[in-house]
Amino acid sequence: MRADTTPGRLAGMAEKIARINPEQLHGTPGYHHVTVVEAGRTAYLAGQCPLDRNGDLVGAGSLEAQVDQVVANALTALAAASAQPHHVVRSVIYVRSEERDALGAVWRRLTESALGPAFTTASTLLGVAQLGFSGQLVEVDLTVALPG
Repeated sequence: MRADTTPGRLAGMAEKIARINPEQLHGTPGYHHVTVVEAGRTAYLAGQCPLDRNGDLVGAGSLEAQVDQVVANALTALAAASAQPHHVVRSVIYVRSEERDALGAVWRRLTESALGPAFTTASTLLGVAQLGFSGQLVEVDLTVALPG
């Protein structure tokens, strides 16, 4: 079993998140098959959409622009919970596209962004037929083990 343990000291309390890839399972492009959390509190972020502060869609027709807005929104939501991307213990990424390559492009853009550490944990990437807002191409749902 391959495991990465991320200990941290925040607000004087220890937290522990272990990310594991059992040797019997296939290798991954950066995420882990299992995330084990020893923490007292969790936060569940609503699906982060590519909407600006006024609720307007950002980047109509552009996966890249929409991913960038989702990243900005997720970072804001994490900060509101006093958390950072490495505190994420589960992510689900929804991509609306008829092109299979779009899923890989979204994954790469997310993992290379400031939110990237959130996707080293248990993650699921899905292609979907429809999302909640007209013109929406991407959404990210995060579960967070809150520090201290």
